[in-house]
Amino acid sequence: MPANDPFARLPQTASFTVTSTTVTDGAAWPPEQYSSGLPGGKDISPQLSWSGAPDGTKSYAVTVYDPDAPTGSGFWHWAVADIPATVTELSEGAGDDTGSQLPQGAYQLPNDARVARYIGAAPPAGHGPHRYFVVVHALDIPVTGVPADATPAVLGFTMAGHTLGRAVLIATAETLA
Repeated sequence: MPANDPFARLPQTASFTVTSTTVTDGAAWPPEQYSSGLPGGKDISPQLSWSGAPDGTKSYAVTVYDPDAPTGSGFWHWAVADIPATVTELSEGAGDDTGSQLPQGAYQLPNDARVARYIGAAPPAGHGPHRYFVVVHALDIPVTGVPADATPAVLGFTMAGHTLGRAVLIATAETLA
């Protein structure tokens, strides 16, 4: 796997903890978190819990990003903005088409497939293992002001100057040739 780190050129921030009952840091996604276009895949977003966010946190955002996708720009699988600071968990499946399990005020941005939901892992067959950075971003603003039809990259750009901390879990996936 390449060593590219999507946060290497961003300002350093505090770290805090994110865990999941769906996947363990460093482990492979279960089949349900793969794309529905692959055998067993169901496009079900992972359960996430976080704790220890920095003082001054006013909201969170959650992103799932594959820097190993053969695109030259990676692939955004999920982006959720404006999660209230009082929320410290998203249930498995919260990233469905409706977003009805998201906390009030939070919303999903279109991913790189241009759908506002979680889309599962789908590394090309034989491309080798991919990493999926599942990140909870602690922000010093209550709302990002990012339009609901913006890209996750716009969300990332907007968050760059407002990120107090990041909680990172890395899942993996591979589709054999």
